[in-house]
Amino acid sequence: MVLRSVNPANGEILATFEPYNDAHVSAAVDLSHRAFLSHKVTSLSERADKMRAVAGLLESETERHALIITREMGKTLASARAEVEKCAAGCRFYADNSATFLEDQYITIEGCEAFVRYLPLGPLLAVMPWNFPYWQVFRFAAPAIMAGNTVLLKHASNVPQCALAIEEVFRKAGLGEGVFQSLLIGASQVAPLIADPRVRAVTLTGSEGAGREVASLAGRHIKKTVLELGGSDAFIVMPSADIDVAVAAAVKGRIQNAGQSCIAAKRFIIHSDIYEIFRERLVTAFEALRAGNPEEDVDLGPLCSAQAVDDLEALIENSIEKGAVRVCGAHRIAGDGFFFKPGLLEDIPRDVPAYSEELFGPVGLLFAVDDLEDAILLANDTRFGLGSVIFTSDQGEMEQAIDGIEAGATFVNGIVASDPRLPFGGVKASGYGRELAEEGIREFTNIKSVVIR
Repeated sequence: MVLRSVNPANGEILATFEPYNDAHVSAAVDLSHRAFLSHKVTSLSERADKMRAVAGLLESETERHALIITREMGKTLASARAEVEKCAAGCRFYADNSATFLEDQYITIEGCEAFVRYLPLGPLLAVMPWNFPYWQVFRFAAPAIMAGNTVLLKHASNVPQCALAIEEVFRKAGLGEGVFQSLLIGASQVAPLIADPRVRAVTLTGSEGAGREVASLAGRHIKKTVLELGGSDAFIVMPSADIDVAVAAAVKGRIQNAGQSCIAAKRFIIHSDIYEIFRERLVTAFEALRAGNPEEDVDLGPLCSAQAVDDLEALIENSIEKGAVRVCGAHRIAGDGFFFKPGLLEDIPRDVPAYSEELFGPVGLLFAVDDLEDAILLANDTRFGLGSVIFTSDQGEMEQAIDGIEAGATFVNGIVASDPRLPFGGVKASGYGRELAEEGIREFTNIKSVVIR
């Protein structure tokens, strides 16, 4: 299967790549293992210097990397620039803080010296998605490499140029040969990699189905996994909220990356006292959104592929046929490219696909509730549990939502966003384990207890 880089704004084939054969992949794994043996004994200060060099390269070539992202997966150029800059910031964060995160933790035990030491595991396999093609990789790779591991990246098949550009950055920054490698391979080549005894652990960001498959394979070989999967994030608005601020956040939260984000706001759960005014203002805002060439000044670009448009359209039309009501938009845009009109649905029956499935595109769902208890019940009525939002000025409501919503994060009066300083991950079908912060760097270490008598 040839890997194709396609511009989703116009359908143009930018480049094609032959997948690496089995011999190439095996050699890469061997190189990763040999690189680990030397990389793990380098000092943290040396690793930090190289990670800062990675950040510097990203900052000096932001425009080039942003254009690769935009032309290969379709996000706006402005958001692609921001993604590259965030990657640089993440690298600097771990360069500055890894020594603290990984320092020995001393424990008081009578009659002996005792401490916990964090040691690297070895070559790690990262299976990464296309929607944040740089950030998803860097938020894993920076802490993993700083901890002394080496990385093998199996990137999404539609972003091979991003994968190669990321590898180039690490190589140019002076990390040893084999510390970071991109493998241009298809999904069928992942299972042998997971089975390879030289690969010590696996992380995946992607679909629920892919997560189940990778977790099953890794479990068979008793290997650590971290999974960040889908989301159907609730966005609760209570009467005490500033409605205009909440509406602006709702729009931004739903259309970021053309709605193709696991932590995008997807289900707008609005108190009945303010439902009509919130709905009216949200519809007005959605109808004003401009979709178009992501290299120009637009609000959102195309979806990533023709298949993505087909899948989203089918889910929406099926839901409408079964009783959901289209409020505005929520349909494909005719013409070149893979564009979808931002829109909203309401009166969504519980047994239609839009209620239970993740909508990976710029379409939001509207629900009215009578109180916060009902809002939390509705927020939790999903198999997902990644992020969540509540807009309120009532301290009691904040605490009730924070404790009551089943999600890996709750943001109050703002949209969900990942930050290197905060652990990131989900519960239920949204996955397990954490990335970022000190929790993220420790996920792929041997947490070794040491007792000296």
